[in-house]
Parts: sequence; structure tokens; C-alpha cells
Amino acid sequence: MYDRGTMTPGSAGFPERTHLPETAGRPSPTGDDRFAAALRGFGPAGIVSMLVIVLAGNVSLGSFVTVPLGGLLVIAWRSLSRTPWQSIGYVRPKHWLGALACGIAFGVAFKLTMKSLVMPMLGAEPVNRAYHFLAGNRALLPAAIWTMLAAGFGEETVFRGYLFERGAKLFGSGSSARAVTVVLTSAIFAAAHLADQGLAGAEQAAITGLVFGIIFANTGRIFFLMCAHAAFDLTALAIIYMDLESKVAHLIFR
Repeated sequence: MYDRGTMTPGSAGFPERTHLPETAGRPSPTGDDRFAAALRGFGPAGIVSMLVIVLAGNVSLGSFVTVPLGGLLVIAWRSLSRTPWQSIGYVRPKHWLGALACGIAFGVAFKLTMKSLVMPMLGAEPVNRAYHFLAGNRALLPAAIWTMLAAGFGEETVFRGYLFERGAKLFGSGSSARAVTVVLTSAIFAAAHLADQGLAGAEQAAITGLVFGIIFANTGRIFFLMCAHAAFDLTALAIIYMDLESKVAHLIFR
């Protein structure tokens, strides 16, 4: 027999306790886990994926047959990196029809304000030379409408959803960090419109990027912005197609 009161660690019947590492008992990360972590980080894989997504943009296959490649790549990145949907703004609206209606109304009003007030103040020409060929062009109208809808999905997914998630990881989630993200994403959004729309297009994109970015920074929801973006572009298309650009541009400043 033995006396329980005199037993010491390491004696018979009382094995000495060893200090195990914190990872003991946990499964080792698999290759998929490491790849997902690399995509979420800012090492080579994370930086390359970011460049590919931003530079992919919307790809045109023929005349205005557009594939929102950048937005689709974000969806693929989200799955491969195991990032939650809500991190890129894909949050179910409380009221789908309400969000749709409000987004459309906001987008239409925003475009009319930009065309009749803001852009004239910046000295922009009343006619958008880059897209004036769409005036009265019935043959291209269906493809142009699809392009506007695709831009609403693709550009918001990339420039608000994805880049805001990256900004939050890089700068943090405080108000100052979100302000930095709004400014940087707006600048990138403007640069993306410079080549095909010129300085006026870049200026308009910078302002819309700031407005949409502020909304997203405060709501974290992207569906409303997708609707607003598509409505903004479709309103611009309608003005061009009906050859009303000069009239709308001179509604306030004649």
C-alpha cells in the first residue's frame, strides 16, 4: 500500500506532468488551409490575387458583350480564401424590394445631379464623346443595357466589397482606417475610368466612388449599391440614347 499524502510528481502511480505546446492535439494545417490563409494575407499570393482582380475589370467580348470578370474572380477568391460572405458586403437585405427601389431611385437622382450640376461645375463637356455613338443606336442598345447591369455587379463587388475587405485587413476597422480605404478605393476607381472616358470620366468616377464608398463604409451592405450603380449607368445610357445630354447638362447652368 502507499500513502497518498506522500506521493510526489514523478513517483510511482503519479506520472510527471509535462508542458505540451499550444498546438498539441490540434490537426496540422492542410495544403488547402495554407493556400486559403495565403490568399487572405498580403504575401505574394495575396498581392498577386489583388492585382489580378483589380486589373481584370470588365472584359468585352465583341461589341458591348461584357463579362464582369473582376467580380467573378472576387467570388472565386472568397471561396478559395474561405472569407465569409458578409466580409465583402454580401448581406441579405431586410427588405429586398425596398433595397431595390431605394437603390434605383438613388442611382437615377445621383446621375441627374452629376450631369446637370456637378460635372458642369467641373467644366466637363455636355456631351460624352466616348459613348455618343450610342445615341439612337438600336442595334447596340440591348448589349449596352447588359453592360450597365454587369458593371453594377462587377464594379461594386471589386471596388467596394473586395477592396474594403482588403482595406479592413490592412488598415483596421476604425473610422480613420475606413476613411483611408474610401479615399484609396475612390482613387483606384477613378484611374480605372481614365483610359476610356478621359479626365471628365475619371472625375465623375472619383466622386461616385467617394459617395458609394462612404455608404458602404457605414452600412457594410452591397446590394443597395449594386442597384444604385446599375441605375446610375442606365440613366446615363438613357440620356445618351435619347440624345438629351446637352439639355440635361444645361438644366441649371444655361
